[in-house]
Amino acid sequence: MFKIFHNPRCTKSRETLALLKNNTAEENIEVIEYLKSSPSKNELKDILHKLGITAEELIRKKEKDFAEYKNKELSEDDYLELLTRLPKLIERPIVVKGDKAIIGRPPENVLSLI
Repeated sequence: MFKIFHNPRCTKSRETLALLKNNTAEENIEVIEYLKSSPSKNELKDILHKLGITAEELIRKKEKDFAEYKNKELSEDDYLELLTRLPKLIERPIVVKGDKAIIGRPPENVLSLI
């Protein structure tokens, strides 16, 4: 089973979802529109562990919503709080399969999970 944390307005997210659909049965794909249903801190911690990165590395730092935090010293917990409060800042798309996860940038990264 694949989980994709998806933003339908994002080209890379749409391309990644299309790759998944072309390479696996659609019933094996769970699409989570994370802007509508933001992941909890615990879900984010699990995803970060599977990605092997920190919360800071998952932040879309060029988003205007991040501007006020740009030069501040934030802890891991601060970043997690920010990601749950402002899910728009989450790098996308994220695809999870079992104990592994990837960021679909470029979308072809997802092929390593198939």
